[in-house]
Amino acid sequence: MTLAGKRVLLIIAGGIAAYKALELIRLLRGAGCAVTPVLTRAGAEFVTPLAVQTLAENTVYQNLFSLTDEAEIGHIQLSRAADLVVVAPATAHILARMAAGLADDLATTLLLATDKNVLVAPAMNVRMWQHPATVANLAALAARGVHIVGPDEGEMACHEFGPGRLAEPHAIFDAIAALLAHGGPLAGQHAIVTSGPTQEPIDPVRYIANRSSGRQGHAIAAALAALGARVTLVAGPVALADPPGVTVCHVETAREMRDAVFAALPATIAVCAAAVADWRVTHAAQEKMKKTAAAPPILELTANPDILAELAAAGPARPRLVVGFAAETEHLAAHATAKRARKGCDWIVANDVSPATGIMGGAENAVLLITAAGTETWPRMTKDAVARKLAARIATHFAEGA
Repeated sequence: MTLAGKRVLLIIAGGIAAYKALELIRLLRGAGCAVTPVLTRAGAEFVTPLAVQTLAENTVYQNLFSLTDEAEIGHIQLSRAADLVVVAPATAHILARMAAGLADDLATTLLLATDKNVLVAPAMNVRMWQHPATVANLAALAARGVHIVGPDEGEMACHEFGPGRLAEPHAIFDAIAALLAHGGPLAGQHAIVTSGPTQEPIDPVRYIANRSSGRQGHAIAAALAALGARVTLVAGPVALADPPGVTVCHVETAREMRDAVFAALPATIAVCAAAVADWRVTHAAQEKMKKTAAAPPILELTANPDILAELAAAGPARPRLVVGFAAETEHLAAHATAKRARKGCDWIVANDVSPATGIMGGAENAVLLITAAGTETWPRMTKDAVARKLAARIATHFAEGA
């Protein structure tokens, strides 16, 4: 992927994850992107200006009151010269200052003065991430159009576990590429991606659902956008940030997802990665069902709409490429091959979601790609890597005149 001619203003704030910004710089420079680094005072406690300057091959800016840089109102020039402003890592402190509109150092002054898109990659302790102040600050920034990538869930430097880890550099790079993509191999294509579970109500407080996290679908949406596609993501209830550069429609039930998908047509690509509930309760209770000494209630179930089969059906609105997912616990290839024929889709991405694999809800995936040409076995890799590989495979498909 090339970002030749693009310019990123990268603000590195003060957190232990700042070391990952060096790898991000390497990825951006490798793609031909010019990087102008801004290092906060706290950021310089974790990475050195020399290391940043060496990798960026550019001056590192640190001081708002530099007589040299500010002689020509440097902070205005820096904020306007870039195509995108990125904050990675974005600490709870700098997010709070952004939300408050402060301009008390070079980084926050640039952020307040810019007229370009802003992408933040949060990184902090799980308690700080979940604190109501941080939640409110992120909501305020998102409402102003600030894009957010991550954070991931995992073990922190403080040995606590949970959400708050800086997104991996490749994921941040993909988010940057999506926001900068005005061309790319999928330019001119419209992709609809479904992601996450659906929730089918039993009563106002209970529902039927599954363990899908939405990570794979969200990663596919971001990867397609990074290759230049216009992407509509129809997402069930997930605890994930919306991918940058993607139009997102949030739904809860299978019927809502079906309606949102068909409202987004026409499209040239459809990737149905959501784990849609097969059934719903025919008559959900209007009030909370009470536990009594009598026998437990019997739930009458009705089949939900088959979104994949409807999309794949012949007709003028059919996308040129329809990709389904098959989550199986046994006989993976046989069941997935049969599903492809039954649904009428072009490709099936099949994965083994047996509990021992840790794939359902996890960070990694191992898939079989089943097409009319045969079956491809992909090794186990991160879901972000699977998404990039699938997006590249789709781009090749269209480049070959599909």
